[in-house]
Amino acid sequence: MTNNTPGTVAALWRYPVKSMMGEELNSAEITVNGVLGDRSFALVDVKTGNVISAKNPKKWPDFFAFRSAFSQPLTNGQLHPVWITLPDGTVLRSDQAGIDEKLSAALNHPVVLQNQSPQNAKLEQYWPEHEGQANEISSETVAGDAAKGSFFDYAVIHLMTTSTLETLREYYPEGRFEVRRFRPNIVGDTNGMTGFVENDWVGKVIKIGDGLRLKITDPCPRCVMPTLAQGDLPHDNGIFKNGIARNKPMVPFAGKELPSAGVYARVLNPGWIKRGDKIMIEN
Repeated sequence: MTNNTPGTVAALWRYPVKSMMGEELNSAEITVNGVLGDRSFALVDVKTGNVISAKNPKKWPDFFAFRSAFSQPLTNGQLHPVWITLPDGTVLRSDQAGIDEKLSAALNHPVVLQNQSPQNAKLEQYWPEHEGQANEISSETVAGDAAKGSFFDYAVIHLMTTSTLETLREYYPEGRFEVRRFRPNIVGDTNGMTGFVENDWVGKVIKIGDGLRLKITDPCPRCVMPTLAQGDLPHDNGIFKNGIARNKPMVPFAGKELPSAGVYARVLNPGWIKRGDKIMIEN
């Protein structure tokens, strides 16, 4: 593979409800607002008005045990209700009567399921290095580079490469560096390349498939989330300390300097993509 054609699409992911486990796709419609249906819903804390995020595992310790998936395939820009599977196996549907009460009972905290973010919404971020201190929890703005009212942490597309995952495994062989830990939308297979290759894509435009064009805008700063348990993936602080922390340079975020893994992107030209599509760097 040449530097201008660094790989192909290995996997596609969508997360219908923010911070819940999502669904892997064979193909996806990418709109100007990201993967169609991605982060279409979120739970909002009735007491604080904050968007619920797994970034605060002290308050929401089992949130990664919830799973969401659309009830029907999405076509022509049309969204459908979402199935939500609770940790005990109970399956709910986003449009059923009493959905807020059932989700509140499952989380033991009053919440509402919403499809539009509250104005000036925040999410809570836990910093384990400040455990027990007043600043162990911070409040971060939702949708920094995405449309107002959306539930993205920052950008509408998150991309990672297999090279990054393999490099992290080499740094910390004991860790399970699976795609699920990092929650990307697009995984690029950069077979034969080594290191954190997408670091060099920041500021460039990439084309995927017949028409999708993405502007790679920023490295994706990492926090506590990739270390958390998801399904059969165990909680593992070494994922961050022994793996992610090896990626330099550090990225400014929330008044801190954080390592990154993967990159954020803005959609320039929407399009359909599928597994196996070529990834090409335009400039």
